[in-house]
Amino acid sequence: MSKAERKRRRKEFTRKLLASPAVSAIIGGSVRALIGFVRLLGPKRAGSLSAGLSRFVGRFVPESKLALRNLRAAFPEKSTAELQAILDGAWASLGRTVVEYVHLDRLIDIDPYHPERGRTEIAGLDQFLALREDGKPGIIFSAHLANWEALAVVAARFDLPVVALFRMPSNNRIAQDLMARREELMGTLVASGRGATFEVAAALDRGEHLGLLTDQHHTGGPRVPFFGRLVSANPLVARLARQYECPVHGARTIRLPDGRFRVELTPPLDMPRDAEGRIDVAGGTALVMSVVEGWVREHPDQWLWLHNRWR
Repeated sequence: MSKAERKRRRKEFTRKLLASPAVSAIIGGSVRALIGFVRLLGPKRAGSLSAGLSRFVGRFVPESKLALRNLRAAFPEKSTAELQAILDGAWASLGRTVVEYVHLDRLIDIDPYHPERGRTEIAGLDQFLALREDGKPGIIFSAHLANWEALAVVAARFDLPVVALFRMPSNNRIAQDLMARREELMGTLVASGRGATFEVAAALDRGEHLGLLTDQHHTGGPRVPFFGRLVSANPLVARLARQYECPVHGARTIRLPDGRFRVELTPPLDMPRDAEGRIDVAGGTALVMSVVEGWVREHPDQWLWLHNRWR
């Protein structure tokens, strides 16, 4: 038996083992217990503990080598110490994001009628209100920056109808818990995969808005610049904007001191068009990625450098 065949069989065995009812129940129960412990700690202590643990563990996992290669290529002018500091911050931000999910109902402190009174800062308030009132479909793209889950919570607080695409966990028990929790806080959710396209199209036909993360590798997508190198990018934003002739906005979360956030919604992008006057998919995708690059350059320690973005 070849080495590749042995590896394939081990992966298949592991997949079946994790999918078995007994193991699934054990994992699901463990996650529920951990969530209870995190909620008991409270957002501040849980966030600090998880950030420190993630920063420590991150020094020893293989993904950190990939992240440092990405950082070195993106910021060739920075020293090794500076790049390591960015990576440490990224690990800490990811650690905080994991446990903040349990406390999002408390961390996103905002009064839609008096936004200035909450701990969560809002930039682009006029854009939120305009999207809510215009009765038209729209697309809101984002990236894995700070706590990206916060965006859907803010939209729900403003009664802005957004259909968000997300990846469903393979463990059914965990998936059910997450789905119930997310819908309670975030509104309508659609699991990415087969059938998602029809649900997204139906939502846009109803004049609702689509929210999606668009900063990871997309096999078969147009090759566009990102930090000076070509990447295969997700063309869904530009394709849907072309089909529905709807506005495209960028949204991001910025992590602030003392467990606070600032949420920003850009004005509609001026999407490039082809000779026939329709939105150009490749050019529109490149524009979206240039916006994401600007966000990452501003707060590099809050982006998920661990993903194999450049392939």
